[in-house]
Amino acid sequence: MIPWLYDWLKETHGIEIHLLNSITFRAGMAAMLAFGLSMLIAPGLIRRLISMKIGQPLRTAEEVHKLAELHGDKAGTPTMGGVMIVGTVLMSVMLFARLNNPLVWTVMFVFIGLGLIGFLDDYQKVTKKNSKGISGRVKIVGQLLVSMIAGFYLITNPATSEYIRELHVPFHKGPLVADMGWFCLPFFALVVVGCSNAVNLTDGLDGLAIGCSINVALAYAAFCYLVGHQELGQRYLLIPHSPYAGELTIVCLALVGAGLGFLWFNCHPAKIFMGDTGSLALGGAFAALAICSKHEAALIIVGGVFVMEAGSVILQVASFKLRGKRIFRMSPIHHHFELKGWHEGQVIVRFWMLSLLCALFGLATLKLR
Repeated sequence: MIPWLYDWLKETHGIEIHLLNSITFRAGMAAMLAFGLSMLIAPGLIRRLISMKIGQPLRTAEEVHKLAELHGDKAGTPTMGGVMIVGTVLMSVMLFARLNNPLVWTVMFVFIGLGLIGFLDDYQKVTKKNSKGISGRVKIVGQLLVSMIAGFYLITNPATSEYIRELHVPFHKGPLVADMGWFCLPFFALVVVGCSNAVNLTDGLDGLAIGCSINVALAYAAFCYLVGHQELGQRYLLIPHSPYAGELTIVCLALVGAGLGFLWFNCHPAKIFMGDTGSLALGGAFAALAICSKHEAALIIVGGVFVMEAGSVILQVASFKLRGKRIFRMSPIHHHFELKGWHEGQVIVRFWMLSLLCALFGLATLKLR
């Protein structure tokens, strides 16, 4: 909307209001709008969800033992708050981003698509009053379908086809692989499925996932801005360049604003949970941003806490199946520290610190080439 207004004033009346065309200005405004909308929407949404009795079903004591005692007071807390995150980001992007941008469309498609899958999962949980939701197989198939459609669009679009086939890694000048060909599709699917499920696993304590998500979104705002800036990015930092990537900065900062607005009500003790609606959508957005900025490998560093959470589950399951023994008291790893005696607030803040350090280290890789 705002870029359209700039173009209309320039072409029709010869008036150039450069501020309306500035990516940094529009990104900042997108963050402020997403935050403001969240603050306005959240109280009414929470009351509505409580009146509809859409509360978070908790696992039973037979399933999680002592953790059920620690989290017993969370029963009935409204869930599906991810609807607010998706809605406020969508409105901010529609108002401040250029919508004729293939990368913006791709990120928003994955973001909304995985949000819908998460919504179905949450809906099943609250209607059936248990923590199972839709089957893991259905969830994976949905994630694969969304990622494959997005990948096919990028590969076949002449504006992005050559750029998107490259594979770049930190600490390496130029592309590691100049043309991945159609291998892009399974690679993109792996990034999307892996990241969305990793964020989903992290969403187990008040404010943990959204706090880490804010750090990741800020880091990718920097990546996207630099990838879209030929002088700073390609010539000075020797990173890939796409003229379309700069607009993704607006998406990233809309995610930051929506995340801060949600955290206002999700911090301990949480008044609302994001549910799979939010966690799958956020994970999908980060994966799509990494793909569209050609910083897929950097996501392992920037999203280090998400990697640690997912890795703890993989190691726990593998160890139990192969050796019959558990490595952690419980996975994901944030529950391990809870059961070791850390207060929930300690776990959350310390993991936020780790997330911030991971994001900073990820940004440092821009210069180490």
